[in-house]
Amino acid sequence: MKIAVVHDWLVAHGGAENTLEQILRVFPEADLYAMLDFVPEAERGFLLDKKSNTSFLQHLPFAKSKYRSFLPLMPLAVRGFDLSKYDLVISSSHAAAKGAPTRPDQLHICYCYTPFRYAWDLREQYLKETHLDRGLKGFAARALLAWLRRWDAANSRRVDYFATLSEYIKERINRAYGRDSEVIYPPVNTDFFTCCEEKEDYYLTVSRLVPYKKIDLIVNAFTALPDRKLVVIGMGPDLEKVMRGAGPNVEFKKYLDNAAVAAYMRKAKAFVFAAEEDFGIAPLEAQACGTPVVGYGRGGLLETVKGRFADEPDREGDFTGLFFREQTEDCLIAAVNKFEAGRFSPAACRANSLRFSEEMFRNKFKAFVERKTALFGAVQPR
Repeated sequence: MKIAVVHDWLVAHGGAENTLEQILRVFPEADLYAMLDFVPEAERGFLLDKKSNTSFLQHLPFAKSKYRSFLPLMPLAVRGFDLSKYDLVISSSHAAAKGAPTRPDQLHICYCYTPFRYAWDLREQYLKETHLDRGLKGFAARALLAWLRRWDAANSRRVDYFATLSEYIKERINRAYGRDSEVIYPPVNTDFFTCCEEKEDYYLTVSRLVPYKKIDLIVNAFTALPDRKLVVIGMGPDLEKVMRGAGPNVEFKKYLDNAAVAAYMRKAKAFVFAAEEDFGIAPLEAQACGTPVVGYGRGGLLETVKGRFADEPDREGDFTGLFFREQTEDCLIAAVNKFEAGRFSPAACRANSLRFSEEMFRNKFKAFVERKTALFGAVQPR
């Protein structure tokens, strides 16, 4: 079969791009499409050194830095791709890629990270980041995002079969699109993040410093625990605000390369996570290092950490973390204190992470595509 893989945009290398890499490794003969692609030549190894077919957005002024401002144009951009020569189209989508144009005799499979992120669950964050959260511009922007949501729901019907990254997002897809999906957990590089049994006396969080990650909550909680050390790795618009509220027991590392991050993960007493995430790769990378998680008990974290809630009675089991119920400093402080009184096995953390390895993802995604290809060939086209 002739295969095309359509990704939203290639600007930074994050979790979606890690998943894209493994999809391309399953189908190395596939052609790659992206609305924008600014990955330098020297860093294209994760794309198998493929050259992307891009849209007209690639050539707009400030596209690399202001690409989120072009969200209203993305439906037009993805519709401009000529995919007529392909038998199978695989969209890797958290925005508009699932709207890729296909005919009834072409099979379209979507690995959906979430319904159009900025039109659904991150609408208010998008408006704030683009300074469109007030006044007449804000009114117009909200109307436009409402239109994008309707467009996204309508174009979900162009997809023949959905796969997604967690049961949490499976439910969101069902609510937004009225469509079923198969959960295939995204890949974690368990070969790079290796286990360390010997831990040092510090807690760790690694994140982009943006409001929904709740890094300020973590920093404030540890500032109220002066005998517990916290290391914060990451950059973002909230950096100065978070640093202003930090006590002397909180250490900021800002930007570190992957090797340095992994070194901190291997030695940390625990990884702290306060966001409500669709999945959450960093807590799994920590577990691959043998490091347990103290995290907010909502979203995808409930699927990736074998945990119990801090306010529950103790019970036996190979737990890999401890959950707190509310995004408050008091709840996190109570969870940290409860964590200090318990014991967590690095080997159990590592074993849990292996359920999410890159090889596991490739095998499951390949089997999913093969099943759906056979089913599609056995029924009338949509």
